[in-house]
Amino acid sequence: MAKPLPRLLSVIRTRRLTPNMIRITLGGQNLAGFPPAQESAYVKLMFPAPESHGAMELSSEASVETPKPITRSYTIRSFDEKLLEMELDFVAHGDNGPASAWAINAKVGDKISVAGPGVKKMADMSADWFFIAGDMTALPAISVNLEQMPDDARGYAVLEIIHESDKQNLLAPAGLEIHWVINSKPDRPNSLLLDAVKSLQWLDGTPNVWAASEFESMRAMRRYFKGERGVGRGDIYASSYWKMGETDEGNKTAKRNDTDADIDIV
Repeated sequence: MAKPLPRLLSVIRTRRLTPNMIRITLGGQNLAGFPPAQESAYVKLMFPAPESHGAMELSSEASVETPKPITRSYTIRSFDEKLLEMELDFVAHGDNGPASAWAINAKVGDKISVAGPGVKKMADMSADWFFIAGDMTALPAISVNLEQMPDDARGYAVLEIIHESDKQNLLAPAGLEIHWVINSKPDRPNSLLLDAVKSLQWLDGTPNVWAASEFESMRAMRRYFKGERGVGRGDIYASSYWKMGETDEGNKTAKRNDTDADIDIV
């Protein structure tokens, strides 16, 4: 079966959620027919290749684009099928990458082509308890997971952010403890997120673990959960959303070569 063609969408709104997080609302009639309830699934945004001289508007009626655009995957934070609006959150880290640069400079009326959605990767909501961990790139997906947990859910969410002011008001069950980790230099090797994860008391019962962050950080957390805590393969989702010192393509290559991976390459 042929993949769905990209949808050409317009920027409806932009706003800074926190100093280092931008929320962009995309919309337009091309969102008609987009499947409902896709929060936490991903879409692929298509940015112009350097040789395309900045052309942004990929046709939603053509299956071939020359030169091939640069694609980046982003989590659907929310989707309103009545208003035909989709919200995506971007970590604002300057011009280091096409997605961040685009988000920082996006204006109402700008166009961008979006493909998807991809597969949702949610925590198992029937688990005895939950251990959620991730950096700012995973915060949109983590937020959706927390919002959809049962009211009696218990466990932890350990969230790495760049600055104290990047804390968000998250909707989570009362029994789910939220722990913020401040890392002002996320582009340098560190163990802040892992150290915070390991400092928390292990609860009774079988947990479901959902972890996403930088590649090496994710692998360290996965080793802890599976190796030291004995979490079974079916009870953990671990994904790297980026790799320090690498392009998005480099991260994907590292994921393909990760022999203990539990995830799909997106």
